[in-house]
Amino acid sequence: MNESPQAQIDSYLPHLNSLIRRGRELRGVLAADSSSSAALAATRIWQKDCVAAVNQLSGGSKAHWLSRAYSQAFLMRSTADRVVEEATIGEIVDRLVDVLVQGVASLTQMGQAASASVSSEAPSPRRFEFVHNPELRPVVEQAYADSRRALEQGQYGPALLTSCGILEAIVTDALEHKGLGVLAAHEVPAGTLAEWSFEARLAAAEKAGLIRGGCARLPPAARKYRDLTNADGQPAPNATVSERDARLAGQVLRVVMRDLDPGR
Repeated sequence: MNESPQAQIDSYLPHLNSLIRRGRELRGVLAADSSSSAALAATRIWQKDCVAAVNQLSGGSKAHWLSRAYSQAFLMRSTADRVVEEATIGEIVDRLVDVLVQGVASLTQMGQAASASVSSEAPSPRRFEFVHNPELRPVVEQAYADSRRALEQGQYGPALLTSCGILEAIVTDALEHKGLGVLAAHEVPAGTLAEWSFEARLAAAEKAGLIRGGCARLPPAARKYRDLTNADGQPAPNATVSERDARLAGQVLRVVMRDLDPGR
């Protein structure tokens, strides 16, 4: 192939974002009726498309982190106080969507790195050493830089969406590694962590003592940020994000970063 790496990235991203949107739509249908034959058939087709995308991005290597993440999405999981004997089809769809989101973030990071390779600027300080998942750290590092840049350029929609995506990612990481075990049974939302809403994850992290009350300042646009994107992962045409909302989301993110890493 004669395509440049950047051209390949630009061609992969819309496809991955389309798969993410399809997965989220399927999750909604399955939540309403998990036995729907039409939904199950559509899910099988979607999974085959996901496999093809992952194989393409990983070069067919089973050792590639994206291939491993995809395979792990089908594994049974357990927590300290309960054992999950078998993942439901809805849980698997949620996990696969998370894998695709990681793929988009990684590709975006690669594209940014390629664009910045000719720059003589010093590397930015690492702010996310407290994140337990080592594969997530460079992703949120780059996303953080992207959110700051978008805010400076007056792109308030992307700035807010990226800040909220980082916030959800680092809170989820904290819950997975040290938060769930300290929650009482009545404090744990229904379903698996992958099924929890953005607000449920923030509330659980606060109850677990991982973060304080800074998230109370999140504006309504930030709380429903998942609903503000289109199929390409960009702000939907009808999404209105103000400068104030974007700045507030960034401020809350920095407060939560300090909560999760008190020594920074």
